[in-house]
Amino acid sequence: MTAVLPASTKPTGLGDVELLPRVEQGEQLHALLWRAGPGMRMISTAVLGGGLGERHWVLNAQVPHGYRRTDPDRHLAELAARAGLHGPGVGLMTAADVSGYGHATDGGTEAVVTAGISVRGWAASPAEGTSLPARPGTINIVAALPVPLTDAALVNAVTTATEAKVQALVEAGLDCSGTPTDAVCVAAPAPTAGTTPHAFAGPRSEWGARLARAVHRAVHAALPQG
Repeated sequence: MTAVLPASTKPTGLGDVELLPRVEQGEQLHALLWRAGPGMRMISTAVLGGGLGERHWVLNAQVPHGYRRTDPDRHLAELAARAGLHGPGVGLMTAADVSGYGHATDGGTEAVVTAGISVRGWAASPAEGTSLPARPGTINIVAALPVPLTDAALVNAVTTATEAKVQALVEAGLDCSGTPTDAVCVAAPAPTAGTTPHAFAGPRSEWGARLARAVHRAVHAALPQG
């Protein structure tokens, strides 16, 4: 007999991110590291470790303004190795100062957001797209839930997190839905024997509502002031 896991207020540990300093091209930079450990499934749009599967860590690395490397996945892999990380993980990149990240929780769901908004706009634009890598903007969202989700619910969670981001941007008076290089990563425990993963993560579902509120507040906290 299987049972859906009850509501939980146990933190996911996402708030315990580490701030890793480094010098690159003569510039003092930082990266945020979350050591999630084994047993976590993540869905992400990240250039390194994107897609859906088990991931052990998330690295959100700041890069210099005017970044010109065309192999960001390799660059992130190098930074992960330098940090002593092993196993599969997710690598995000931004030109924003990640030390000014926003963190919020809601009912056991957590979100950490870094926000650079100097290059922003609306998603639907008459401008033609490009196949070249865009410069790192960027609003990066990392969120974690303490309950397992189905594959479909994980996809739904990415949509919910994105909607909450746009809501926060509009409320802040910004004329945009995001930047051209925004990225999202949502983590949840892998299902275990005897449990049924949650099938919904839309904004009015039990866990989707908590996710939306956490992301919404974390985006507000991360936006540059003034």
